[in-house]
Amino acid sequence: MTNKLNRELSNRHIQLIAIGGAIGTGLFLGAGQSISLTGPSILLTYIIVGFVLFLFMRAMGEMLLANTKYKTFADIAHDQIGAFAGFVTGWTYWLTWITSGMAEITAVAKYVEYWVPDLPNWITSLACILILMTFNLTSTKMFGELEFWFAIIKVVTILALIVVGVVMIIFAIQTPFGKTSISNIYSNGGLFTHGASGFFMSFQMVVFSFTGIEILGITAGETRNPHKTIPKAINSVPIRILLFYVGALAVMMSIIPWQDIDPNNSPFVSLFALIGVPFAAGLINFVVLTAASSACNSGIFANSRILFGLSEKGQTHRLLMKTNHRGVPFVAILVTCALLSITVLLNYFIPNATQVFFYVTAISTILLVVVWMFIMHAYAKYAKSNPNHHKESQFKLPGGIHTARFVQLFFVFVLLILFIVPDTRMGVVLSPIWFILLGLIYFNYTKKERAIQSQVKEKV
Repeated sequence: MTNKLNRELSNRHIQLIAIGGAIGTGLFLGAGQSISLTGPSILLTYIIVGFVLFLFMRAMGEMLLANTKYKTFADIAHDQIGAFAGFVTGWTYWLTWITSGMAEITAVAKYVEYWVPDLPNWITSLACILILMTFNLTSTKMFGELEFWFAIIKVVTILALIVVGVVMIIFAIQTPFGKTSISNIYSNGGLFTHGASGFFMSFQMVVFSFTGIEILGITAGETRNPHKTIPKAINSVPIRILLFYVGALAVMMSIIPWQDIDPNNSPFVSLFALIGVPFAAGLINFVVLTAASSACNSGIFANSRILFGLSEKGQTHRLLMKTNHRGVPFVAILVTCALLSITVLLNYFIPNATQVFFYVTAISTILLVVVWMFIMHAYAKYAKSNPNHHKESQFKLPGGIHTARFVQLFFVFVLLILFIVPDTRMGVVLSPIWFILLGLIYFNYTKKERAIQSQVKEKV
């Protein structure tokens, strides 16, 4: 057995992982609620957030390519800011995926319930974990293949909606909601139908939908030809956001006026049902099932690599650094899946645990924004201490350190919005507890390290 990761992810894997990371279940299930609460201005919010996250991805990409020894962005934080920053970034990102993974596994059970209502949720949850664990243990390439096809399903569904929708708009098809027209977007109260407050409140919903976009930063250490593959994947982010989010939502609101969209139902279901697809609900249920499975799959991959990286730096048990003959950190995967299996117990003892996971996931999303801030701070340090690296980079962040500061301020703005919104305020208030806990653990860890080093010196 070795302790080395293999570069098995090809260009097509990375491109689709990038797409899959940017398209979550929120688009398919939560779009109706987002439109209802925000109105047409949700399109502008997606453009703004998408643009900022593109800059964020460019910054992360520049650092990953500046040193291809970086396996994850926790390595970047460790190298650019310090050991404690790497420790906090790694473990915080680990927590976000554990909690969101639990929520997604519970969601998978709920989606399967649509077809098999009598099947206990805990059985579905256990089966999901075991299947995904098997794929991840087989090889990194197998993870990439699974993500490739999960992403294909999402892409095909969205493109089908857009194509059919555009045809309906071109021919001004009459529906129960009136004629299909682009004017339906702005002719019912304008873009800012809920005023400035509604517009600003939409930012937290949109940021939630983009969680996972940073997964590309976890794949860097196992990507073939990263200097070619990573820039290509990141540079296509704006087009993907415009197409899959802005395009899809614009088509929806052109066919069904925003005020007629049911916040409790998926607009995808409504639209496919409108054009006469008899199995619309089942189709979208299948799509969100694969989307949730994709999120779980990504979580297992991301967490195992984070644990591997932390182990390399001595910030967790060395056993987690063990890899098999295919370069897969199998111990880290087994530990990750074991923790995710807590979901099985929760679904067994608390059949209606979904609401609990809602609050936990809200906190994890807040923590993820903090991770993003750490990455941007690392970039600012990198650009300041290595100006020549930035200058000579073939994939530099436009604007360098000034752009990084702008992105950081935007993330602060998002956290303020999250604090203002009642549903997420408690998460913002409680999240510092995690960082205090990490600080105490790190202090204890470094204290032990110093004691060991002192004993070694005394013996010498």
